[in-house]
Amino acid sequence: MNWLQLAACAALGMALYNLFIKAASGQIHQMVGAVVLQVVAALIGVGLLLLLYLRGTLPATLVTSRGITLAALAGVSIGVAEILTFAVYAKGAPAAVGTPLIVGGSVLLTALLGVLVLREALAWPQALGLLLVVGGIALLSRGH
Repeated sequence: MNWLQLAACAALGMALYNLFIKAASGQIHQMVGAVVLQVVAALIGVGLLLLLYLRGTLPATLVTSRGITLAALAGVSIGVAEILTFAVYAKGAPAAVGTPLIVGGSVLLTALLGVLVLREALAWPQALGLLLVVGGIALLSRGH
């Protein structure tokens, strides 16, 4: 499977993730929801890692200290984002507006940080796409 196909599958996973958070909000405290979500995600990760181990398909270099640090920082980031997402929906944000605002803002900030921190280049089509994201965020947030 190439990276575009994997990205499409990840997008589906993120869509379901956001849909389930929206459906759960108001029925579970945001902290409890985030903990349940993270525990289940960790169990799935451990299970898949065990499966790779049992199949003998683990790579020679499994981790580096930098990789552990960056993965932990990503965990902190998503933990905070999950709690805030539960809170957004508990306050009554519709899924059709809240999720695009969160995801669109994430796309915009990730691209900006990629350029500033990782020194990645953006070609004009990508820059134009980001401007369209800004326009979409502005339109979605009107009246809310």
